[in-house]
Amino acid sequence: MRFSIIIPAHNEQALIARCLAAVHRAVERSGHDAELVVVANRCTDRTVEIARAAGALVVIDEHRNIAAVRNAGVAASSGEVVVTVDADTVMHPDTLRRVDDLLRSRVHVGGGCDFVPERSSWGIRFTVGATKAATGLARLGGVVYWCTRADFDAIGGFDETKLVGEDLDFAKRLRARGRATGRSFTNLRGAPATISTRKFDTFGDWHLFSGVLQARAIRASIKGTDTRFVDEYFFDYNG
Repeated sequence: MRFSIIIPAHNEQALIARCLAAVHRAVERSGHDAELVVVANRCTDRTVEIARAAGALVVIDEHRNIAAVRNAGVAASSGEVVVTVDADTVMHPDTLRRVDDLLRSRVHVGGGCDFVPERSSWGIRFTVGATKAATGLARLGGVVYWCTRADFDAIGGFDETKLVGEDLDFAKRLRARGRATGRSFTNLRGAPATISTRKFDTFGDWHLFSGVLQARAIRASIKGTDTRFVDEYFFDYNG
């Protein structure tokens, strides 16, 4: 098995079929075999039914911790290459083909991918631009993470002590693994994922820049002392 695509999903009946269809297209274009693993996290809707009908292996997980959810999916999989993508994201058809080429070159440890929002506005464009600038300066990537299973295991997967920013922490440790082994962390270009803008729809197109008003709540969620912010924005979000 070449690819294991891990898809965390909390009440995603509205979007999971679209996500899985996009992954199937990418698998077909890659020319390799793959397994799709949907980690149904505290689902009370039709997510599990839809995922199974689309041919995915479904793992049931009850953690209120996205790092643990991702790790549960990886633990249930067996592919040589681990790829993670969120259920509200549409993978580009060329993603897996490009990932395969990069990993077979043996000069890349893994990475993330470029992305575009499904709709645009001044607030969304500004947010996306700021996000890309920040991750670019930090030499990190996001949205779709990919690496070999050996490298995933070597860095210990996603850090389950982190309720916020577990993805960027994973990227930093994967990049460090690459440096130690003479390989680069690569933000995949030319095959951008399409990300959902539903949180902008819910909280407003400029909401990330009002985060200063929630700085105390965000810090508390990072420390794990008060999870109200992360509960509303991630764990209990059903947009």
